Amino acid sequence: MKILIIRLSSIGDIIQCMSVVTGIKNKFPEAELHWVVRADLASLLKIDPRIDHIWEFDRKEGFSGVFKLGGKLKQEKFDLVYDAHSNIRSNILKLCLCPLSICNVFRKNKLITRHKDRLKRLLLFKFGINLLPKPFKALDSFRKPMLKWNVTEFNTPFDNWQFPDSVQKKIENLVLTKISDDQPWVALVPSAAWELKRWPVKYWQELIKLRQDLRFVVLGGPNDDFCEEIRSVAPDRVINLAGHTSLMESFYTVWRASFVISGDTGFLHAADLFQKPGFALIGPTAFGYPSGDKMKVMEVDLPCRPCTKDGNIICKLKEKKKCMLDIFPDTVAKNIKIN
Repeated sequence: MKILIIRLSSIGDIIQCMSVVTGIKNKFPEAELHWVVRADLASLLKIDPRIDHIWEFDRKEGFSGVFKLGGKLKQEKFDLVYDAHSNIRSNILKLCLCPLSICNVFRKNKLITRHKDRLKRLLLFKFGINLLPKPFKALDSFRKPMLKWNVTEFNTPFDNWQFPDSVQKKIENLVLTKISDDQPWVALVPSAAWELKRWPVKYWQELIKLRQDLRFVVLGGPNDDFCEEIRSVAPDRVINLAGHTSLMESFYTVWRASFVISGDTGFLHAADLFQKPGFALIGPTAFGYPSGDKMKVMEVDLPCRPCTKDGNIICKLKEKKKCMLDIFPDTVAKNIKIN
């Protein structure tokens, strides 16, 4: 049996969609699994040895490249196809593989599609009418279509992720040479694309002060100068990797961590995929909730939440960012439990 998954981007969505691989392999252990992804994000999939073939799409080739790729995929004669993206490009690929879904006439549910509930999203963010599940877990929406294939078991533990040797060696030099194997350490991800989603720097600092029994590794981008402020409160116990690691190296750091605390959805989903214990700091957004049992949600119940898709708005409350400010460091600190 040959199975194709179509998910071209983005980072967080690809990571969440990767959770379906376990379900597919549980149901069809001998299946040959293929995946179509944007070329610049293919490295994410390469850490999972259960994906047999990765078809890389270069968006610079435009729509002609999509049709060309569709012709190649058609020659593979896939038994099952899952469109986990549902956009223009994935629809073109489906048109090549299964024109007008005619293949479903001859084989029921050969082609399945993940739908994005666009109308419900419009009602929420334009009119404040929330018909989405509470909380909304996008990972579950990637798994739901697979019920049509009777794929139901997704939570079988898997830990055989295969990161490049260069990635492992770099993190070993930056982190593992400074923290012994018997010392638990916590990965902190204080950054987020929009300020509204960020936990205050002083809260991160207070958290580190409260848990003097732990070591911390801070992850962030090259412009996240505030990460050094976080490190400065306990430089003997905190390693700042902001700006020093690639995305893949940061994900490897998450995998090696004992515990993960993050408000950034991409890293939350990575921790969820790796079945890491940790906390998701959820503020104004409707999305980003983890689905695994080990990643717990820290949030404040306010009538104005959720108010945005990604945090790209101005808070309308008199007390700005109350949804983040009322997640207090002492609450987070006392609930960190590492086996």
